[in-house]
Amino acid sequence: MAALVVVVTGLLGLYMVVRAVDLFRTGSLTGALLGVAVLLLVLVGLLLVAGEVRLGLGSARLARLLTDEGDPGEPVDLPRTPSGRLTREAAQELFDRRKAETEAAPQDWRAWWRLAAAYGEARDTSAGRRAMRKAIALERAGRG
Repeated sequence: MAALVVVVTGLLGLYMVVRAVDLFRTGSLTGALLGVAVLLLVLVGLLLVAGEVRLGLGSARLARLLTDEGDPGEPVDLPRTPSGRLTREAAQELFDRRKAETEAAPQDWRAWWRLAAAYGEARDTSAGRRAMRKAIALERAGRG
């Protein structure tokens, strides 16, 4: 999946660079300024996509490490909606438990990974991303 994201992003970036060059070739100041703006959009877009891909790959790597360690993952006995998501009450219960685990062991990347997953179940993706970045940073620091 990451390869597909890289290919599609690369093609879109290439298309936008070609359009920027076309704008530069108009010979007008407006065209040149728009060309610069398009190139800046390409740069910002590439940086954002690269950050998301790195986050996804790091998260998947940590998930594999947890699986290899025999971590059971999310409790399966919690109540779910027909779509398979945890009910709001169950997600809140899981979140409270994971937050307490993380507060008890703030330097444990495993606790932060589980907290990030609990944020996802609680539908707070921005906080989940921050927690996952913390988990990845702690695991890297532990290796180094």
